[in-house]
Amino acid sequence: MAHIVVLGAGTGGMPAAYELRETLDPQHRITVINAVDYFQFVPSNPWVAVGWRERTSITFPIRPYLERKGIAFIAQAVQTIDASANRLYLADGTPVDYDYLVITTGPALAFDEVPGSGPQGHTQSICSIDHAESAYRAYQQLLENPGPVIIGAMPGASCFGPAYEFAFILNNDLKKRKLRHKVPITFVTSEPYIGHLGLAGVGDSKTVLESALRQHDIRWITNARTESVEPGVMHVAEVDDLGAVRKQHALPFHYSMMLPAFRGVAAVAAVEGLCNPRGFVLIDEFQRSRTYRNIFSAGVCIAIPPIEPTPVATGAPKTGYMIETMVAAIVRNIAADLAGEPATARGSWNAICLADMGNTGAAFVALPQIPPRNVNWFRQGKWVHLAKVAFERYFMHKMKAGTSEPIFEKYVLKSLGIEKLEQS
Repeated sequence: MAHIVVLGAGTGGMPAAYELRETLDPQHRITVINAVDYFQFVPSNPWVAVGWRERTSITFPIRPYLERKGIAFIAQAVQTIDASANRLYLADGTPVDYDYLVITTGPALAFDEVPGSGPQGHTQSICSIDHAESAYRAYQQLLENPGPVIIGAMPGASCFGPAYEFAFILNNDLKKRKLRHKVPITFVTSEPYIGHLGLAGVGDSKTVLESALRQHDIRWITNARTESVEPGVMHVAEVDDLGAVRKQHALPFHYSMMLPAFRGVAAVAAVEGLCNPRGFVLIDEFQRSRTYRNIFSAGVCIAIPPIEPTPVATGAPKTGYMIETMVAAIVRNIAADLAGEPATARGSWNAICLADMGNTGAAFVALPQIPPRNVNWFRQGKWVHLAKVAFERYFMHKMKAGTSEPIFEKYVLKSLGIEKLEQS
């Protein structure tokens, strides 16, 4: 009998636990360990930050749903991992032994790399439900005292889609409230151009997103190295294509939401030979650690190199479809290992994203994620907004029902009019 521990219960960890339970013999034990006792659907956080969603609509308690499927649950952070002994220690010092460890923790947020940034400083975040609720409280203050807004992504960021989403969602909400004329918005991003997205662009993303920003009177600064934030002032160095400073900006603001760079969580990053210098797990083509053959990893916490060098550091995003295929590969490879067979399943490096823009939206498909691509597709329309709303509802239902149905291949690709993608 093997004990498989899944570390992290987000959009990768919960499906991994369910799929492991469905695939493996019931004699094998599965335990999920998560720092908090609730699941949160992170893609809906931009809506929470303007009051379009509440915590109760995008979170639920994890334990009853996992235990109903015969999966154990521990609501504690992990303090250390002793990979050589196949053991980890919880925050209270309790040891947990494992035969296989699946790391799906998501990232740690590197706000400390830009002094004054983050919810403990002077900017907001939508990276967690707690941050999104804090952002909404700050937004209510903006509504009472309108003024300049800065939205964007700081150096080293890799998840640019939510920054664009939030800019357009905030714009739309302010228009509904008849306050947009009092709130100039500036989009500040480490991308070399609008629509780069950490992917060197996808289809017409540059043209479409620039046009959308112009249409909604949102100014932008690209190649932006956010250096520090003071109360009401953000200091930004705008660099040229060679990285030399072209202009220094001291941007006033009443409200700011800036996405940070990511790094690996401390307990994982501290394991010798497991991670790169940023703390992201180094894996082979089978989602398996290069050093520890019984450790697998999926999602934002794995190491993926940048698509291309950029004047200000940018990272490559890990989208939902990628995570879905990574999880499926991990489950098949653990099952193969238990059967004494070699690993053969591989995750996909295909990127699919649905980005809400308030009352419309943008969808893109990059196949594969790294250019040159077989599919390089970007579309905009109200149907994307509706598709994302439907996706939220279905994913929440799926996590409560305890199924591992491949939602992207079965529903999202179909809604985009794209046939099933081959693994790459």
